[in-house]
Amino acid sequence: MSGIRVLVSGASIAGPALAHWLRRRGAEVTVVERAPELRPGGQAVDARGVAREVIRRMGLDAAVRAARTETAGAYTVDVDGNVLETFRADDDGGDGYISEIEILRGDLSRVLYDDTRDGVEYIFGDRIAELTQDADWVDVTFAGGDRRRFDLVVGADGLHSALRPTVFGPHERFVRHLGLVLAFYSVPNEFGLDRWVIDYQDQVSGRSAGLRPVPDATQAMAMLSFPAPDFDIDYRDIAAQKDLLRERIAGLGWLTPRILAHLDDTPDFYLDQVAQVVMDRWSSGRVALLGDAAFSSSPFSGGGTGMALVGAYLLAGELAAAGWDPQAGFAAYEARMRPFVEANQEIGRLHVQSRSPAPDAAPAPEPDMDAIMAVVERAINGVDLPDYAEVPD
Repeated sequence: MSGIRVLVSGASIAGPALAHWLRRRGAEVTVVERAPELRPGGQAVDARGVAREVIRRMGLDAAVRAARTETAGAYTVDVDGNVLETFRADDDGGDGYISEIEILRGDLSRVLYDDTRDGVEYIFGDRIAELTQDADWVDVTFAGGDRRRFDLVVGADGLHSALRPTVFGPHERFVRHLGLVLAFYSVPNEFGLDRWVIDYQDQVSGRSAGLRPVPDATQAMAMLSFPAPDFDIDYRDIAAQKDLLRERIAGLGWLTPRILAHLDDTPDFYLDQVAQVVMDRWSSGRVALLGDAAFSSSPFSGGGTGMALVGAYLLAGELAAAGWDPQAGFAAYEARMRPFVEANQEIGRLHVQSRSPAPDAAPAPEPDMDAIMAVVERAINGVDLPDYAEVPD
């Protein structure tokens, strides 16, 4: 072991993925998670292109594939349920609209946790309350009262990161609302879903509703979105969020009334703004950010999980290659990741714009499909993965 002690905040995807690579590079890793246990379920997430290679290098390809949703593809439909477009999971070599590797966020988190739990210290039901750093250490006080010293700290605690404002500045400085609100929650599969996603979009209002299969065939995941120029509801106020959803989705048509009928009974309701995190730098001294905390591209990019996995690989590798010097390691990580992040964020913005056109906007010109496909390719494969042969593995 290198003797380097690293604290990671967040145990969803980016945090445990980073713990995997830090441990393999020789660090002693602690992961703190404010939730009392791993959060199950959640939105379906994808691994495309270079992210699949990271999963293979982790030795987790078989475990991840075993936990896939096994979604066959997606239909877009009109208000009467007539199919308009069909997308298959094997389109574009498995890297298309529906990815070959699609897995519920909670299931991927479980795979990563099970892989690391024996070699990584996990602390659930706690969080970083205070943090101070100097040239040599980071001193952390946990909300539970424990005080400990680490060589490095990494925030992998999502869009609403608690670590980011502590070190880098207020939430509002970095979070860019894209004008949409997204909700999803579990409903009984009374809709006959069988391995196919169904997506309805009202082009006039910019609202959408959809259903996707999950591994439990008796259940389905409902997905709803609507335009909102601003968003000021607390992401923890579930009752207010449900009221807002009912108000904004009322009258949408299609299967929406049946979907909303299950709103009060669902065990896993989620609603939040569709937003990106844009920062000039992802590190300060001995503290760095990873995943959505650093560079959320929004759920509409389809690349958030891939960026978390790739970023974890590069962050651990560059730190170890720099002899655990934070200035050099963090700078190299940012230099490798930033073009990849920017491409994924551009995809996220383009997708939101296509779903929620401005009501008074002039008709858009025909898109430059060659330029768009070039961005898509960069968002899927636009980052090199060094083999880090010179560092422990």
